[in-house]
Amino acid sequence: MKLAVSGKGGVGKSTCIALMARIFRDYGHSVLAVDADPDMNLAGIAGIPESTPVLPISHFKELIAERTGTKPNQPAPFFKMNPGVDDIPDRFCIEHRGIKFMAMGTISRGGSGCACPINTFLKHLLSHMVLLRDETVLLDMEAGIEHLGRGTAMGVDRLAVIVEPSKASIQTARRINRLASDLGIRHIEVIGNKTRSNSDREFISEQLDDIKIAGFIDDADEIRAINTNGRSALDIDGKPLQQLKEIIENWRNHGE
Repeated sequence: MKLAVSGKGGVGKSTCIALMARIFRDYGHSVLAVDADPDMNLAGIAGIPESTPVLPISHFKELIAERTGTKPNQPAPFFKMNPGVDDIPDRFCIEHRGIKFMAMGTISRGGSGCACPINTFLKHLLSHMVLLRDETVLLDMEAGIEHLGRGTAMGVDRLAVIVEPSKASIQTARRINRLASDLGIRHIEVIGNKTRSNSDREFISEQLDDIKIAGFIDDADEIRAINTNGRSALDIDGKPLQQLKEIIENWRNHGE
């Protein structure tokens, strides 16, 4: 399964990705969790020690220069548009508790006019992981998916848009939905996060009545402990984990 997760900053994307990685691992999948958000919160939420940091691929400028036929930190009017990336995930991921983690670093947004070698390399790598990796790939995206590119986006089995009960979160979800539809993503679903009552769930359902609601994850002490007490998302149990597991089970039962 190739799953992208997006949403407004702060809605809980990285927490959901870490929990999903744990669930798929427990199903027996080989899992690669990719942090493609410039904020790069996934490693900390998963409890990866600071002594073994997940270094962003964008930091390896000499490697990228070699693969794109350029020189580091020098103008490159000409470079390879299809650099070799097959070995990158296995070379630069960190395996933590049976899950592979990798960080992409900054990816320029679409339409910015940037065609630099680093940006091209990262996009090609993202495409390789979605289209060619024989494992479950979970993408923690920023609040937008322009950098996926049409071909890569069409290879994503499902886009989960995480929202919380707020108007700003709803507005971001609508923008992501339009982008995803334009790029040809087949299945776009909303996961309502941090809900505390039926009125929260009704608010999300009414505001996004034209997008399928995959389910809801209630606000809980277990989730807050990840941010306040430094607990790993790979350790928590309770209702939120079970709710997300039910969402994934429904995806599996209806075709990934």
